[in-house]
Amino acid sequence: MMSPVSIPMALSLVEGLTLFMTRKPHISARRSGTTSMRRSCLSLAFAMDSRRCATSWGGKVEPGVKREFGHAELLIREDVAHLSADGTKKIKGRSPIFEGISTERVPVWMSHGDKVTQIPSGFTSIAYTSNTEYAAIEDQTRHFYGVQFHPEVTHTPSGATMIKNFVLKVVGCKGEWNMHDFCQKQIDIIMNKLEDKYVVGAVSGGVDSSVAAALVHKAIGDRFRPFMVDTGLLRKDEAKIVKERLEKHIPGMKLKVLDASGDFYKELSGVMEPEKKRKIIGRLFVEAFEKAVSEMGLPHERCLLLQGTLYPDVIESTSYKGPSSVIKTHHNVGGLPDRMKMEVIEPLRLLFKDEVRALGNELGLPVTSVMRHPFPGPGLGIRIIGEVTKESADTLSLADDIYIEELRKNGHYDKIGQAFAVLLPTVRSVGVMGDHRTYENVCVLRAVTTTDFMTADWYDMPHDVLAKISNRIINEVKGINRVCYDVSSKPPATIEWE
Repeated sequence: MMSPVSIPMALSLVEGLTLFMTRKPHISARRSGTTSMRRSCLSLAFAMDSRRCATSWGGKVEPGVKREFGHAELLIREDVAHLSADGTKKIKGRSPIFEGISTERVPVWMSHGDKVTQIPSGFTSIAYTSNTEYAAIEDQTRHFYGVQFHPEVTHTPSGATMIKNFVLKVVGCKGEWNMHDFCQKQIDIIMNKLEDKYVVGAVSGGVDSSVAAALVHKAIGDRFRPFMVDTGLLRKDEAKIVKERLEKHIPGMKLKVLDASGDFYKELSGVMEPEKKRKIIGRLFVEAFEKAVSEMGLPHERCLLLQGTLYPDVIESTSYKGPSSVIKTHHNVGGLPDRMKMEVIEPLRLLFKDEVRALGNELGLPVTSVMRHPFPGPGLGIRIIGEVTKESADTLSLADDIYIEELRKNGHYDKIGQAFAVLLPTVRSVGVMGDHRTYENVCVLRAVTTTDFMTADWYDMPHDVLAKISNRIINEVKGINRVCYDVSSKPPATIEWE
């Protein structure tokens, strides 16, 4: 059966469905035996695509007096006219996409300033909010459903039910997708691409790269050549810990570690702008990658590159026709220099984080690897706000290590989607330690609840736990005299600070 949040991959594997990769998903399925695209395509559009489709049919979209970002309450209309299940008569009730939702008032996640103010002829409003009359619309003749909110994210709890209703009840597909089949399908794809080639992959020790490495190693064994670049921007003692853990839990895998920290510190010296830091880190990583491949003695033309790109990475790194903007330049999304002529394989590209963890379980990885919090490719480089130095990286890695240790000790780590510390070296804070006045750095703690990482809410941390963490960081980490807690959701904030 279909996983509750297996939206992009599950839909792409269900016969008759196509997922269009716009900034926010737009799902459609074409009926067989018809010739008109408008008549043959059953569509469910989310957010911006819903507004775009409304205007294409003759509706009107205008800036709202009030914006809606974050939580909103959707009210389902119970007087929508539609055909009975056997198609013999018209009855009134709720739209079929809302079947099985037990309440009329449904929490949803919004992210918009513009809204539909006039629906096209033939359309009906099937749900609304206090701010948006046409929060969900349908046209049963043209087989179109549009929702202003985001059903695909964690913070719309009934969103998976809505999408499942569309796929199974409206379109009439079968939900036969499962992680075991996905795993075998990806192994087959890897084997078909391989021929006489090798796969090389940079492993960070995070969930994504660990699962990707385990999948490829299961498929091809020692023809997979993994390596890890120690950028100096990793968690405390990360390179040593990751090498020991992966080699223990993926029998036969040998992980090569390259220490490139000096190059990264040198190139990042004096750089303040976040995107510039990301691009420098990306370029240096490619250079380290080239060095690693060269030291393996493998010709580029006989190598495939493994990347642990996920579906949210693709969305946030792509602007695809229309007003959607690129949220960030992502280290995993993009190509290598032309001179390398290396094909990229991304077996996790259509999965969300919770699905990657399910795949890790399927592959037999331990809980410590599968349930580990995500760590960004640029590492501490985007958690140090401003210039990155060895001193600031060492300071932050120690503070972060204390934070995570206390979360585990107090039973909160597994309740949180992602937690980390941020250093603000450009913000100095006055403090008093003993008889001395201090003028030192501010550390910010971030913890969010999420499963898909497209949206997130800040974690309601008990005050006594925060007090313990703050006390330890200030006492044990030289250079920090103030600790703050971030209470911002995504959107409008992102999870990472840069």
